[in-house]
Amino acid sequence: MTIYVGNIFYGLGEDELRKIFEVMGKVDTVKIIRDKKTGKSKGFGFIEMPDKKEGMEAIKALDGKTVSGRNLRVLQAHSTKEKVKV
Repeated sequence: MTIYVGNIFYGLGEDELRKIFEVMGKVDTVKIIRDKKTGKSKGFGFIEMPDKKEGMEAIKALDGKTVSGRNLRVLQAHSTKEKVKV
């Protein structure tokens, strides 16, 4: 499952974010979104966890958690693509 993580401290790296989520279960990928020109963090990113149950537990446990002085906003990511009914 894909998890959105917002309000990330700008100095937090992907490895540090991975460690926070790995406490809750297996993490496949971590991606902090960065500005294309400057390379600086935009303060949000996405985590991929293969086990939905672990992902939901991570959301419940980490939403609002204070990391580096900022309260994380953690929720299930939704696709931006519209689903078309056939």
